[in-house]
Amino acid sequence: MDLVYHYYIGASPEDVWQALISDEGVKKTMFGCTIRSTFEVGADYAYVGPGNDGDETVHVYGEVLAIEPNRLLSVTEHAGPSYRDNHAELETRITFTLEPVGGCTKLTLVNDRWPADHPSYENTRQSWPMILSNIKTYAETGKTLDFGY
Repeated sequence: MDLVYHYYIGASPEDVWQALISDEGVKKTMFGCTIRSTFEVGADYAYVGPGNDGDETVHVYGEVLAIEPNRLLSVTEHAGPSYRDNHAELETRITFTLEPVGGCTKLTLVNDRWPADHPSYENTRQSWPMILSNIKTYAETGKTLDFGY
């Protein structure tokens, strides 16, 4: 049930890291959201942007579990309150790992610890390749993909 993806990106780990955590990178690759966090172990984070509740919709939130700049980001993940009434109960874990490989970066994403019958599993399984492709394109070119919305 774990979701595991590997992408090779023609950019440095530092550039990919910026796509993951900088205001500009997140806004471009996460469909207009920003990420709010101090990026310290134990700190909260939230992806906030246009959505069901207006411009301040919390799409995803959780806690930073581990962070090593330019190498590792691991967080708990909950769907925002406007998506699921029982959002606090529906926790998964997301881990991004960056490894230099020659002149590029291997980005591995593991989204695990899925509760049985999690209602967002199928949607998440389909969304990750789009998000990761956006991160790859942004880190390589400074642009993002046009998904038609």
